[in-house]
Amino acid sequence: MTTENHPQEPRLLPWAGQDGKPCYVIGEGRGLVTDLADGLEEMQLSMAVQLLDHSRAALNRAQPPEHAELLFITNRLTESLGDAVRVADSRGRRLP
Repeated sequence: MTTENHPQEPRLLPWAGQDGKPCYVIGEGRGLVTDLADGLEEMQLSMAVQLLDHSRAALNRAQPPEHAELLFITNRLTESLGDAVRVADSRGRRLP
């Protein structure tokens, strides 16, 4: 949204560039890059929900998960949390 009181700020994209640096898009919120970013954000959040369900199920089993499974879950949760924080940051910056 571009108004006199809220100049348009670059949108933080849900992926990183070279060396892990943040990527941004400048525009009015329409276009191929924006559509791609919206779709990726939705996919990331959906995957986070699925991973959370899987993690809870693994931790609630009668037999506890083995070390390798816990390491896998921890790594995926860390990645997913990073994605979710980036989405929240990007969306928060766009609030009026």
